[in-house]
Amino acid sequence: MECKHPNPSGIERILSKDDLKRFILLDRKANGIHSRKGLARLLNWFFPNPIEVFLIWMRQLEYLNNQPNQSLLAFVRFSVLRFRFRRLSMKLGFSITINTFGAGLSIPHYGTIVVSKHARIGGNCRLHVGVNIGASAGGVEAPKIGENVYIGPGVIIFGDILIANNTTIGANSTVNRSFLEENCVLGGTPAKVVKRDFPVWWQNNGLRL
Repeated sequence: MECKHPNPSGIERILSKDDLKRFILLDRKANGIHSRKGLARLLNWFFPNPIEVFLIWMRQLEYLNNQPNQSLLAFVRFSVLRFRFRRLSMKLGFSITINTFGAGLSIPHYGTIVVSKHARIGGNCRLHVGVNIGASAGGVEAPKIGENVYIGPGVIIFGDILIANNTTIGANSTVNRSFLEENCVLGGTPAKVVKRDFPVWWQNNGLRL
């Protein structure tokens, strides 16, 4: 998959309806959600996947928030959707601010996930339960993370640090310094490189993004 922003210091934002459709499509692909037809589509209407709904609402809020001149109708729509998004976030245990993740965000399970509004995470991120990404010692600056990054269960990442593209972070690791080498596996507390030349997470999962 093409990466528009390989530099972890910035991520692509949703600025148009075409961007919105593409982000939703890439999020679905990253979560292994295929187009539904017939009975599957009907069942999803009555029993929707709450994580899929969360991601769609998040992208819609990003689109509405990023418009330079918002009409009154758009503002009302944004306010109502933000209220519903917050309620669903609390139900799922997610504390994720809009405009934090690039396209292709994969969240396989619901449960506690906390991400600072100052963090920036590139496209094709796999995010597991118990992850905490934030600032250090009451500071403001939070991690800037590249694309195709796998963040395992219970991982803590904090501080004004950079994480390279194609990084895999093992379960229960604590990352408090920058790692700029790509295709590495990080593990331990504090984290260190435990393996090199490791394929990205979606290749291991048999996905084609």
